[in-house]
Amino acid sequence: MYDFGAFAHAATWVSLLTLTFMEIVLGIDNIIFISIVVNRLPKEQQARGRTIGLLLALLFRIGLLLSISWIVSLRNPLFNLPDFPWLNQPFGVTGRDLILLAGGLFLMYKSTTEIHTKLQGEEDDETGGKGQTSMLNVILQIIVIDIVFSFDSILTAVGLVDNVLVMIAAVICAMGIMLTFSGAVANFVNNNPTIKMLALSFLIMIGFMLVMEAAHKEIEKGYLYFAMAFSLIVELLNLRLRKKAKPVQLRDSQYD
Repeated sequence: MYDFGAFAHAATWVSLLTLTFMEIVLGIDNIIFISIVVNRLPKEQQARGRTIGLLLALLFRIGLLLSISWIVSLRNPLFNLPDFPWLNQPFGVTGRDLILLAGGLFLMYKSTTEIHTKLQGEEDDETGGKGQTSMLNVILQIIVIDIVFSFDSILTAVGLVDNVLVMIAAVICAMGIMLTFSGAVANFVNNNPTIKMLALSFLIMIGFMLVMEAAHKEIEKGYLYFAMAFSLIVELLNLRLRKKAKPVQLRDSQYD
């Protein structure tokens, strides 16, 4: 499990690159959430908040990787639900189910309240407006969602690679790349209201997917990511079209 000699084989490096790419893909929703939550901070604290959030995510992932046996044990049922008519078989509730359920509900709640706030026009300002919050509050929210996304990330890694050192290296590489581009992603999302609304809608979809996974109803992630990518491409085309459109000019009314 901790075989350093594995890095002498080309197959290990292929696995490392594959897992790094997967970690980046799975980390995009984490970056989006952190960017939106951190936007509630005063402008001078936002970069620091993003860095702290992603570093916490890195620490959670490495910590979970070093306790894989505990992660695997979370798949064991803690208790069984009664035999309800709509259940085709006994439903064993695991620790993983409870974590995914709590995280999914929190993600849907937070995204919905953000959408409501945006529709009500309660936007953030740089001078400590109504929409701002404290760094501690933001960090606590990031910790909650980091735990959930870390479980998803680690369970995927366990299915692809059996060498913990390769997993840790992939997580560190992926997080380094995400730290590098997190500022650009955050600015792009926050500077384009329609993209931000689309990102919040994505987070609601991801929260719903986590709740369904907690109910042992697996949703193919490929379909979800395809829908997200397609919607994003359409919105990027709309942004490009709007930039090329001629601005509306009002003619002065002339009176005799």
